[in-house]
Amino acid sequence: RFFQIGIAEANMIGIAAGLTIGGKIPFTGTFANFSTGRVYDQIRQSVAYSDKNVKICASHAGLTLGEDGATHQILEDIGLMKMLPGMTVINTCDHNQTKAATIALADHHGPAYLRFGRPVVPNFTPADEPFIIGKAIMLNEGTDVTIVATGHLVWEALIAAEKLEEKGISAEVINIHTIKPLDAEAILKSVAKTKCIVTAEEHNYLGGLGESISGVLALNNTTPQEFVAVQDSFGESGTPEQLMEKYKLNNQAIVEAVERVIKRK
Repeated sequence: RFFQIGIAEANMIGIAAGLTIGGKIPFTGTFANFSTGRVYDQIRQSVAYSDKNVKICASHAGLTLGEDGATHQILEDIGLMKMLPGMTVINTCDHNQTKAATIALADHHGPAYLRFGRPVVPNFTPADEPFIIGKAIMLNEGTDVTIVATGHLVWEALIAAEKLEEKGISAEVINIHTIKPLDAEAILKSVAKTKCIVTAEEHNYLGGLGESISGVLALNNTTPQEFVAVQDSFGESGTPEQLMEKYKLNNQAIVEAVERVIKRK
């Protein structure tokens, strides 16, 4: 069933929470900015605190929303959602993975946040690849550096790995689609081998994937880390390509971060 709630996102979250009481599994859908920032109180009280089985699906996340500008480009939503107790946080990399994650969330009981973007990106995840919540995916094995990416930056990380190989640098690339619960085992296993790590995400470096990984490393294996992320600023209007270039969220930025972190080993 489909319900059009209109421009009333707080009401949408309240309705979704209510539907779970009758045994329904509601999936909400709107821009990431309006899925989180605008309705954070309703999510905290009616969904997370009440442990309701609501799936918050957030499109148009990050800078690649593009021309709509800073008021619509949320770069703090991962941090907002991962801090809520019991909230599962997923950030998918392409169409196939987003579809698989949606199906997996229907079978997963509990509040969840599914974040995805607007632009067309290569659809490189196999259509039949199972989506396991909380389990990272190894995309490229390497020995010199670990690159951990999420969302749109996964594809950029793969391109960066090819460029690094031409420079004689062997990069291990891991797709972290589930930011919470985080696959700490996969991260620690990789950095034990490579001795350094670069994290890449279309999000503020504060509160995002990189910060979560820093916590894991601080408690288990202190490792040099570089962040490819937005440096504590709002976005602006522009094409996705222009913004990814200006805010240094592309494959070249990952290559440069790798070169910096290797010097710190």
